Order: sequence, then structure tokens, then C-alpha cells
Amino acid sequence: MIHQYAELCRNLLAIPVVEGAKSPSERFAGAEETFTIEALMQNGWALQSGTSHFLGQSFGKAFEVTFQDAEGKQQDVWGTSWGVSTRLIGALIMTHSDDAGLVLPPRVAPVQVVVVPIPPKKNDEESKLALNNALDALVSNLKDKGLRVKVDDRDYVRNGAKYFEWERKGVPLRIELGPRDVNGGVCVFKYRAGKEEKETIPLDEASSKAISGLDEMQDYLLDSAKERLAAKINLMASYDEMKEVLEKDEASEYNGPGLYLVPWKCDAANEEKIKEECKATIRCYPTDVNEAGMWKGKKCFYSGEDATHMALFGRAF
Repeated sequence: MIHQYAELCRNLLAIPVVEGAKSPSERFAGAEETFTIEALMQNGWALQSGTSHFLGQSFGKAFEVTFQDAEGKQQDVWGTSWGVSTRLIGALIMTHSDDAGLVLPPRVAPVQVVVVPIPPKKNDEESKLALNNALDALVSNLKDKGLRVKVDDRDYVRNGAKYFEWERKGVPLRIELGPRDVNGGVCVFKYRAGKEEKETIPLDEASSKAISGLDEMQDYLLDSAKERLAAKINLMASYDEMKEVLEKDEASEYNGPGLYLVPWKCDAANEEKIKEECKATIRCYPTDVNEAGMWKGKKCFYSGEDATHMALFGRAF
């Protein structure tokens, strides 16, 4: 199940995650194993974004829940527990947003495209009719492509205020359409992220360009977050190096030091000492590097004893 959560984060939310197992101290109470996905926020702190627990038979025994096996004998049930929660919304906000406001990946944005018509001068009925016809055709074509579209035709709000509002709300694509655009057979695209400049697009290509552009924005958000995650995993630091940085790391500090992947001997007492000394916790034992045996032949960065795992340490929400 944890793989499904990881795919959801990557493919829909554009959030790369580290998959792994929790240390015994961080497991769900009563679980034999807890698996987790850990995401990195822009301040360098981790966020546990989903968990899957193997409960063994302990809960079946405690609640006297049994099943009949193939041989007709009663056995205690095996249990699992898994889920993601609304904290993924927090992860999405903290992973992608910027100083201008929310940034929403196109695949999950409630409104993917907002169209802002720029009205002609008063009493210019001909231009008004042409604009409305072009607007209706544009919106119809966008919706036919399966896009979620909003038309902001409020006449009591200035265009600049509309632009700011939809940017702050994180709508992936804004399309501007005015009389001059209609006369030229074009419209203007402005993406929330990935492309700084506005683009002039032929009206008859707008819907197909919107589809490809939103896909590009989705990829851009994921790639940017991947690069940030890769850059913020510090390899093979000493404990003193990690402690010096993390003990003064604050959540409000943007672009913090990040996470530390280090050789570790599983030891609950030492884990608690590190938590007390620099507030760092083991986020997980990452699956990929531990299955590859990266810890073999290495000494624990804290105790100096033979390592049993590669552990990912860091500050976390």
C-alpha cells in the first residue's frame, strides 16, 4: 500500500517522497513494522505523509478476532492498518507554494484554467458581441478537452485585482482575452509556475496548447521538488556536523539544511539521545539504499559500532 501512496504523491501531487521503514521507536504502537513515505518541505524539514502498518496477530489476540483456516482450525487474524490524511494538503502547500501564494499542480487543481475577459469600451456593441462569441467558443473547447474552467467576468473588479486573486489561489493557467486579441485571433496564456513570460496563442490552438502546457507545468513542479529533495539529502555527515546545524534549525527558516542519510546501528537509547540533543529524529530506513546493503562495512555515525541500517535523520513537522 505504501507504494500506492508514493505513486499518488508523485503522479497527482507532484511531491517526490522517500519510502522506507520506521525504526522500532517510531513504529505505530503494537505494530510489528511500520512503513512510511517522507516528503521534504521547502524549509528543509520532513513531513511524514502516509504510513502502512503490519500489525501481526497482536490485535487479533487482544480483541479475540479469529478466522477458520484451511484445516478448520481457529486462528488469530493478521492485521494491517494504513492511510493518508489531510496532512497531504499541507504537504502540497508547503512543497510548491511561493511568496505570491498557493501553487497547485494541474492534476489536482479544482480550477485548472481561469479565463479573464477584458471588456471593450462602453457602447461598442460589435466588439462586445465578438468577444462573447470568442469567449464561448474558447471555454467550450477547453471543457471539451476535459479541463476544469472558470470564467471571471466580474465587472466590478479590475483586471489587475483578478490576476492577483487567481495567482494567489494557485490556479495553474490564466487566459486573458480582450477585443484586440479577438481581432487578431489570439489569446494570452500566463502559467502560475514554470514559465515566467506570457504567451500569445492562436485561439484555434488554445485548448490543445493548454493541455500540453499544463502537463509541462505538472512535470516542472515534480522535477523541481525532486531536485530540491536530492540536493537536501546530506550524505555521510558526522554526528557533530549534523548536530551543529540542526540544533539551531528553525521551522521558519527557508531553505534549511535538509535531511541526513547516515550509517546507523539501531539503538533506541541513542536515538532518544539524538532527539534530545538536536531535535532530529529518524524519518525512516530508506528502502532502496538498505535493500542495496549500503550500510554494510560502515560504522554508525553516532556510536562508532558496526552499522545495521542506513538511516535518514532530520527535523520534522
